[in-house]
Amino acid sequence: MRIDRIKFVTELAKQDLTLVELSNKIGVNRVTLSNIKNGKSCRDEIAKKIANGLSVDLNKLLEK
Repeated sequence: MRIDRIKFVTELAKQDLTLVELSNKIGVNRVTLSNIKNGKSCRDEIAKKIANGLSVDLNKLLEK
């Protein structure tokens, strides 16, 4: 599954969250989040955790 990196970065900025803060909040390694932020794909389970942690619908974060 691939999260759109622009949408991801935008949502982090809107919520004034750093990768470290999101990492601690959702229990996903910061390096994994950094890789996603840089355009790498991730497992469905990780994408769902990110969406839940940001309180957004997963479909809003996915690449089209």
